[in-house]
Amino acid sequence: MKRILIVGCGDIALRVAPLLRARYRLFGLVRNPARFEALREVGMVPLWGDLDEPRSLRQLHGLAHTVLHLAPPPGEGEHDTRTRHLLAALAHPRSEFARCQPQRLVYVSTSGVYGDCAGAMVSETRPAHPHNDRAKRRLDAEQQIRRWAVRNGVHASILRVPGIYAGDRLPLQRLEKGTPAIVAAEDGYTNHIHADDLARCVIAAMQHGKANRVYHTVDDSKLKMGDYFDAVADACGLPRPPRIARIDAQSVLSPALLSFMNESRQLTNRRMKQELKVKLRYATVADTLKEV
Repeated sequence: MKRILIVGCGDIALRVAPLLRARYRLFGLVRNPARFEALREVGMVPLWGDLDEPRSLRQLHGLAHTVLHLAPPPGEGEHDTRTRHLLAALAHPRSEFARCQPQRLVYVSTSGVYGDCAGAMVSETRPAHPHNDRAKRRLDAEQQIRRWAVRNGVHASILRVPGIYAGDRLPLQRLEKGTPAIVAAEDGYTNHIHADDLARCVIAAMQHGKANRVYHTVDDSKLKMGDYFDAVADACGLPRPPRIARIDAQSVLSPALLSFMNESRQLTNRRMKQELKVKLRYATVADTLKEV
């Protein structure tokens, strides 16, 4: 039975594992032992390791045929040292003594690497131009992985992911607090993917992704950010957020929130559908909100 190592065992990993456990032996890397039982419940063998502590990752060499890298980068700086440590642990001269060598790697990145595109349609061929350190760290991880994959003969796929949502991942706290949105005339486009569909995209990339290929994992919604908040509010019986001018938002909203709201783009998903053969279960946000 082939082995899969899942690095970063949050919500998406817990959705991926039940879809794979019948056909693969799954290992999940976590740094908090309190998470071990949650991993066992979905069919993973828990492994303790800390991506910030390279020595703790030595056990990963020769462990798995496939690596699903779902872990976030560090919280500061422009470089992803965690990905650097992971790749160093995985890379090793091919040897008959290793149990198995990585053949595939799937990395979950962010669509934020494009920066602000002024609402334009964006395909995977558009050059990355990250505007903040968070997105720069993600792009750094992508570049590390692509170079490492070429050197080591590994089939790598990069998934650029927008806002992840689900019935239990809606911005209810924001709506309850009455956090403002931008007036419609000045608002930007936002992109979404249901968490269950993202889990299926990860598996599809593992099975069908082309070598060193970037894929957008995004649904068919065409929404501006304020319209998204309005739709969630209506579905959940909450007041719609107040709207303010973008210039006024600078003094009202946090810098982290502003960094999201100041970027506008519309991601294409043709590659995801044609090459990864993904059929979305939740084609639009509205499809999910019907079930809320």
